Amino acid sequence: MLLTLLLLAISSVADAQNDSRASRRRRHMQVNDSISITATDSIDAANQEQLIELQSPVVIDVKEADSVQLAKQWIPNPTKATWMALVFPGGGQIYNKKYWKLPIFYAGFAGCAYALTWNNRMYKDYSAAYKDAVNNNWKAKSITELIPARYLERTSASQVTDLLKRRKDTYRRYRDISVFAFIAVYALSVIDAYVDAELSNFDISPDLSMRVEPAVIDNQWSAKGGLGNQSVGVQCSLHF
Repeated sequence: MLLTLLLLAISSVADAQNDSRASRRRRHMQVNDSISITATDSIDAANQEQLIELQSPVVIDVKEADSVQLAKQWIPNPTKATWMALVFPGGGQIYNKKYWKLPIFYAGFAGCAYALTWNNRMYKDYSAAYKDAVNNNWKAKSITELIPARYLERTSASQVTDLLKRRKDTYRRYRDISVFAFIAVYALSVIDAYVDAELSNFDISPDLSMRVEPAVIDNQWSAKGGLGNQSVGVQCSLHF
């Protein structure tokens, strides 16, 4: 009898332990399930927010973008550009970063320099020949290299002397013109550098517009001192 009661007590204790273990296991599984559900919900919410951000349109502030672009834009200094052009021919264009203008001005400088050299050499040659002709040195090399021998034989000395004088004066005038042309090209490069730098910050945006249209103008006073009538004119309006 005692043995039977002891076995029943042991079996009841074992059943209680098994029930407690099963209940703890169920609670643990429920906790894990709740944690996994919460983590899944948080991941889905984060993915949903990222999807909404990707699908939402990007709004760009045009004014802010324009201000940043203007801040990054390099604006040359007109005074510095002028001094650069004065010190070095074409330096103002290099400073203004208008490199496409350099071949134009350098071609003008080269043409003026060539014309100056050629006309100065011809002036010196005819000047030396004229001096020899005045001194009746007709066999001088300066005369024979410029005037053909047949022309010297058929032409009088006065005509040859007059011809040499006219050509000497002509090439001297061409030489002077070449000097002025060189100075003009140099001055033009300086003016272009200054104007280009001065107008670098000039507003040429599409918002600028000018409109010219006919208009009726009210003349408050006429020439005789009284009230005047309306007259037809032209109206010019600028929009910024």
